[in-house]
Amino acid sequence: MHHLELYVRDLERAHRFWGWLLAELGYEPHQEWDEGCSYHRGSTYLAFVQAPEGARELDRRDAGVNHVAFHAGSRSDVDRLTAALVEQGGTLLYPDRHPYAGGHDHYAAFCEDPDGLKVELVAG
Repeated sequence: MHHLELYVRDLERAHRFWGWLLAELGYEPHQEWDEGCSYHRGSTYLAFVQAPEGARELDRRDAGVNHVAFHAGSRSDVDRLTAALVEQGGTLLYPDRHPYAGGHDHYAAFCEDPDGLKVELVAG
């Protein structure tokens, strides 16, 4: 993948959430402009752009992107990131099945970003 661009309802809030998480995953700040910012790791980058006034709320179950998954290192890395996400105010999804919500052989955390996009942190 070359890049992924996500529109967000509150750029500053997205910058705080994603900036922290992406730094933990080895991404670095890349670009910043009035309506957006981006982070890169190697040749791949993620851009976050302020959605226009009146944009509808995201429902990840509609047609389109459902979630974004990242390699997150070891199981202990996933556990550390999960605890930190909750401390940062993130919403852990499927807590009753965590960390095996993706199946008994799939160690991962599922959470939501501030706009409701599902983020998956995968061990291994």
